[in-house]
Amino acid sequence: MSTVTFDDWKKFDLKVGEVLEVARVPKTEKLYKLQVDIGTDKPIQIVTSLVPYYSEEELKGKKIVVLVNLEKAKFGGEISEGMLLCAETEDESKCVLLTPHKDIEAGTPIM
Repeated sequence: MSTVTFDDWKKFDLKVGEVLEVARVPKTEKLYKLQVDIGTDKPIQIVTSLVPYYSEEELKGKKIVVLVNLEKAKFGGEISEGMLLCAETEDESKCVLLTPHKDIEAGTPIM
């Protein structure tokens, strides 16, 4: 495994996000479209393949870890403006969102 410098690490803009809205992406099996508060004027949209692991009710209101400066990408016809972080087993049988251990405001930087 290669290493990264501290300067490389500083390029990542990680923040606490709060999931405000959750909707299935039509004509897909695994995709949700999330509206996530990251402490800015308007929420960002994140498309994620968490349908097999979390219900809409479980995700709504959840505090999560978000990489906010990831280049935008399109999944299932929807634009994703960031990436949430999770831990997933190699065989994809388990996937768990990374969340703050204690409650903290959306937009709080992760260092």
